[in-house]
Amino acid sequence: MKIAVITKTIITSFGLLILLAPQRTHAQLVPQPWVSVGGKDGDVTYSVGARALNWGAELGFGPDSATGFDLLKFLSLPVVSPYLGLGYYSEDKGLAVSGGVQVGAGDNLFLGVGYNSVRGINGQLGIKF
Repeated sequence: MKIAVITKTIITSFGLLILLAPQRTHAQLVPQPWVSVGGKDGDVTYSVGARALNWGAELGFGPDSATGFDLLKFLSLPVVSPYLGLGYYSEDKGLAVSGGVQVGAGDNLFLGVGYNSVRGINGQLGIKF
């Protein structure tokens, strides 16, 4: 019981840290798009997303033809950008929670890994303009 309370407290604290963290003054104004492929319960899942001003949006396609939209909040650090998000999916999948991290892999490329409660674990590949 104590472990569950501690885990919920840590997740909530991390979420509040991301939402309340100050943004950089030179925030990225040009959207940074990415594509994602993953899987859950043996089904392949896909998504496309974009990020600007430390906020992101992702259109996802999950198992059982579920389609949904996620709103993401990023914490922009020098190389690594963790994120948390909430979404809603069709086909009675309902509310989705997501989180992950994106890492710069060069001047114009970034890689990421994430988890979405509807779409499962996914890998991301994106570009910076």
